[in-house]
Amino acid sequence: MGESLVGPVLILVTLGLSAGCRKTDDRAGAGAAKASVPIVMRDVGFMTPESVLHDPITDRYLVSNINGSPLESDDNGFISLVADDGKVLSLKWIDGATDSVTLNAPKGMAVIGDYLYVADLTVLRRFDRRTGAPRGEFTIPGATFLNDVAAAEDGSVYFTDSGLRGGPAGFEPSGTDAVYRLTALGKLDTLAVGESLGRPNGIALAGDSVWVVGFGSGELYRVADGARTDIVKLPAGSPDGLVIAFGDFFISSWNGETVFRGPRAGPFAEILHGLKSPADLGHDRWRNRLLIPLFYGNEIRIVPLAP
Repeated sequence: MGESLVGPVLILVTLGLSAGCRKTDDRAGAGAAKASVPIVMRDVGFMTPESVLHDPITDRYLVSNINGSPLESDDNGFISLVADDGKVLSLKWIDGATDSVTLNAPKGMAVIGDYLYVADLTVLRRFDRRTGAPRGEFTIPGATFLNDVAAAEDGSVYFTDSGLRGGPAGFEPSGTDAVYRLTALGKLDTLAVGESLGRPNGIALAGDSVWVVGFGSGELYRVADGARTDIVKLPAGSPDGLVIAFGDFFISSWNGETVFRGPRAGPFAEILHGLKSPADLGHDRWRNRLLIPLFYGNEIRIVPLAP
């Protein structure tokens, strides 16, 4: 499904992190040994990449491409399939331009069970994680800008609505800020709602805790009992992606053009810099890699992490 493309890959010697890469799963095999330096993927056909996800079952990276405005229902979004060495296996593995698929402005993604879930404006779409075939969708009443998605072991998926819509000057608040959960049985729960959530964007799970970064508020917080708690102000504004690994929180910031790392309560230190429009982060647990899409750069960076 979609077109196949193998593009050029630029290998960098250093990007501000340790070049070592510790193997985290025997199934990673030789791929882990190769992950000693960052990989930069540019000029391979990505179009407004918003999210990168590692699927541990297929051992492939998935890249959601908005391909235009993040606000428009233009049905031209696509999802790319990428190997662990950075080669694009299928640029438009899932393609909104085909008759069988609707995909407008795909953003956050998560895999659970047999499915890939994708946030797409007002709809949470579901695909077969192995073939990419459509497997249903869930329209979220009142939503305007569904953004990031995280999967729980019980089959539930958690996701955010950043509360944005198009206006005369571009983005403007819609007042639909929310954090949702869709259970394995298809029941929709609203965990928190309201503009006090500060344009909720990246979401990650740690045990029973639901963590979110507010793109508008510049904060990291936990969602509990319908509200924000354990609020931490971040060093730079417009945080987007959120990954929890090694007990630390990794957060991308548009204003800081950086990725921060730190414990839940801080302090947070800059570990990468010079990243323009770093969006929804992914994590390859097999190879200890941080996956970073550069929204306006049409670029993906695959960066080894040190514990």
